[in-house]
Amino acid sequence: MRGPTGALALHRVPQDPAAAVLLLHGGRAEGLAAPPRANLPGLRMRPFARAIAGAGSAARRVLVAEVRYEHRGWNGHRADPVHDVWQALRELCCVAGPLPVVLVGHSMGGRAALRAAADPLVRAVVGLAPWCPPGEPVLHLGDTAVVLLHDEADRVTDAQGSWDYVRRARARGARAAGIAMPHGGHAMLRRAAAWHRVTTDTALGLLGLAPLPEALFTDHVPAAPAPSAAR
Repeated sequence: MRGPTGALALHRVPQDPAAAVLLLHGGRAEGLAAPPRANLPGLRMRPFARAIAGAGSAARRVLVAEVRYEHRGWNGHRADPVHDVWQALRELCCVAGPLPVVLVGHSMGGRAALRAAADPLVRAVVGLAPWCPPGEPVLHLGDTAVVLLHDEADRVTDAQGSWDYVRRARARGARAAGIAMPHGGHAMLRRAAAWHRVTTDTALGLLGLAPLPEALFTDHVPAAPAPSAAR
């Protein structure tokens, strides 16, 4: 739940930060109420925050924070979480200056991160089992890189939607990649350490702080099985 401090919740602030990773948890398609205090989607992102903050010398100057939502749902054309991302980025500037940012979003948070990709602070987006409905816009990506991770056995959001997003983004000239995760489902619980490791390596690589093969953005895009009911 968003508190009196605004949309930005800080996890780790180095003395002299050079970059930032903002985490965006999942939510609901509809819901105007605030996220509850015992917010499972938010708790699900805490191990990712710890993994990134604890990644050794590569992450020594990386600020790690999360975006707090005012509403727990996307809410149609309102796209409420996107406004929270923009507010968090403004607050981040006040805290640490105009740092390059990687947004790491799960499910609804992945969709919000992709929508916010045009913000000048955003260097890249890492989507974890993101909600990518048909026709989700890609023209605004510009130079912002996108890497989407999805388990094709996910029954909440559709991996095919992620792979289609990557293909459409590439067709418009964006640096986009898809990584098929072999386990984890939507909650990313089974073999969770693999999700944490790949996410950390990818986020740091997109910030130029760790190796990231450029071939990732030209490799074959995964082809998921027939789509399931998505949200």
